[in-house]
Amino acid sequence: MKAKREVRATPADAPEVELDEAFWQKARIVETRPRRKTSVHLRLDPDTLNFYRSAGRGHLTRMANILRAYAETQMGSKPR
Repeated sequence: MKAKREVRATPADAPEVELDEAFWQKARIVETRPRRKTSVHLRLDPDTLNFYRSAGRGHLTRMANILRAYAETQMGSKPR
């Protein structure tokens, strides 16, 4: 795995690939950094919070993933 900000030269034996117009028409920008999160204050019923906490570490991440999945289904979008 490359270290952050490490730049390497292209190997001499790397194949040359021609990228035609069709490639560039289908190309898309890929986000390489994780999205920044927004801090919020959320009031939950105790039993709801206990449910997520009972599954162990990462309960806030699980809650965020569930909320994201729900929002994406409501908006009809694909997962990020």
